[in-house]
Amino acid sequence: MNTTGDLLHVVTADDLPPARVALGRALIWGSGVLLVALFLLQMAQSMGWMTPWFETWRPTLYAYLTWAACLCWGQVLMRGEQGKRVLFVLPAVLFVVSLTVFPLLFGILIALSDWNLSSPTGRQFNGVANIVQMWHDPFYWNALGNMAWYCLAIVVEYTIAFGLALLLNAEIRARKFFRVAFLLPLMLSPVAVSWMIGKSMLEPRFGPLARLGRALGWDTPSFFGDPVIAKLTIMAMDAWTYIPFMMIMLLAGLQAIPREVQEAARVDGASGWRGFWEVTFPLMLPVSVTAILIRIIFKLKLADIVINVTSGGPGGATDTVTSFIFREYRDRSNVGYGTLLAMVYLVVIVIVMTILMKIADRFTRPQT
Repeated sequence: MNTTGDLLHVVTADDLPPARVALGRALIWGSGVLLVALFLLQMAQSMGWMTPWFETWRPTLYAYLTWAACLCWGQVLMRGEQGKRVLFVLPAVLFVVSLTVFPLLFGILIALSDWNLSSPTGRQFNGVANIVQMWHDPFYWNALGNMAWYCLAIVVEYTIAFGLALLLNAEIRARKFFRVAFLLPLMLSPVAVSWMIGKSMLEPRFGPLARLGRALGWDTPSFFGDPVIAKLTIMAMDAWTYIPFMMIMLLAGLQAIPREVQEAARVDGASGWRGFWEVTFPLMLPVSVTAILIRIIFKLKLADIVINVTSGGPGGATDTVTSFIFREYRDRSNVGYGTLLAMVYLVVIVIVMTILMKIADRFTRPQT
């Protein structure tokens, strides 16, 4: 064995006896078989396929903790010093798995069940019945269509945010004041925005904007009575809240552009619109794509404003998938069907965001 050098950073290969390695494998596989057997047993009794043996899922939890301990111990027995290095990461991985995989499996079990909290029969496994119901549910597909329109509104939000960022990046008076003032909507919660604007300023009888509409000749101002106007109003309220978020990201990107690049473009004759389109905008593409993707993520979970202001009305015109799922839980107490809708929506979000990130990578990839 080499005894020279820094021994604190040298991991030597251990000559492990076969019996020790066999013990490590036996611990891991034995505890793993126990975990799988208990999980399948409790899954079968949860679906009503056999007489219940356990009242709760605690046996599976204890089996998982036992398997985790045996896995860590087995790594040391089988790999020696290398196994000890694994212990720096393995407990954290097992903890993350316990917080993600088990809730996901339990959610899938609920999604495949007929579970209404107002029903005296409790939860009953019904297979793909919830999937068939979702497929023929026009209100859910209407909410998905509304989400497409809400996401398309991000194009307008991005344009406004970029314009404000360019304005605040210019040499104007009271620039610091305007930067703080434009960030104020972002400091408010969506619930506060929905009550402050949707329930107060846009109130059809006594709201100031309704009075202004009557003064301008609008006989019966109703911002949430007409489906098109209601959807546009929800878009405007949500945009007013989150445009500052995109603006501050774009402003940071503009300030990161070296002034030498812009001065060189002006020397070459690229000024005004041409300088923006050929110099500033291409350099801002990575920041722009990042801001748009994050904004899409925020938009896909839009619910607070809709729930507090319109509850999805009129006739589902302003409904989002999240607000529709919320009403399935709150108003109909339909836990099984609501969980299935949430699971499907999660899959849709993952697929859409993966595609968008692939497309965005092509635009932001450096050209060689």
